[in-house]
Amino acid sequence: MAKCIVLTGFGINCEQECLWALELAGAKNAEIVHISQILEGEKKLNNYQFIVFPGGFLDGDDLGSAKVQVNRFTYAKIKSGKEKLIDSLLSFIEKGNLALGICNGFQFMVKAGIIPNTEKKHSFKQETTLTFNDSGRFEDRWVYLKVNKNSPCIFTNGIDTLYLPVRHGEGKFYCDEKTLNKIEANNLFVLQYSNQKLEPTMEYPYNPNGSLNAIAGICDTTGRLFGLMPHPEAFIYPYHHPRWTREKIEEADGLKIFKNALKYLA
Repeated sequence: MAKCIVLTGFGINCEQECLWALELAGAKNAEIVHISQILEGEKKLNNYQFIVFPGGFLDGDDLGSAKVQVNRFTYAKIKSGKEKLIDSLLSFIEKGNLALGICNGFQFMVKAGIIPNTEKKHSFKQETTLTFNDSGRFEDRWVYLKVNKNSPCIFTNGIDTLYLPVRHGEGKFYCDEKTLNKIEANNLFVLQYSNQKLEPTMEYPYNPNGSLNAIAGICDTTGRLFGLMPHPEAFIYPYHHPRWTREKIEEADGLKIFKNALKYLA
């Protein structure tokens, strides 16, 4: 049975919801771990097969969303040896394990260069970013998402569309044209903000932040590393849906993402 770790600490505040999502999806060995426990050597990333970077407000986002966390991973050394935290994460990734970044966790993954990793060699070179919403304010709303069926992402396998909530102030996906071409050529864009007809759009509020090409989530070339701005852990029961009393909800969309991850690891 796969062991799952949900990272917490320094402003992360969606860890409990992520743990519930994992457990509801069938995880038997999932736990919340504070990043300091890893730095102290009490917990080791390589003992797990699936890591979730939840949402929140890492370090108050004082230097930009998740930037301090990136510096922590890049420079902090694990107490039990000379290995840096980023080295431990690289070892974890190269073992074929899974990583999911949600909202603030997505911001961390792109700014740490974990995804999209278009060079296919895990150099942890930042290629994209998530910046301030075009609206100039915090956006808290539900969004329609079209899934790219040609994407290698294992988390969205068999899923055509999603309806999930967003809540962020810095969710606009952006990169240069060269990088965007690589992302599109390799189908590394996984989700796109869409209108009610499930057509990708730049129109507000369907696209709540002005993301380039309506991109709401991306993955790496293996499909094992996935980040998205919407919150799948916020829709794991049918009654989480804002219209659950008026529409028949067969299965919560967010739960499907966690089930796919565990199915892959089974």
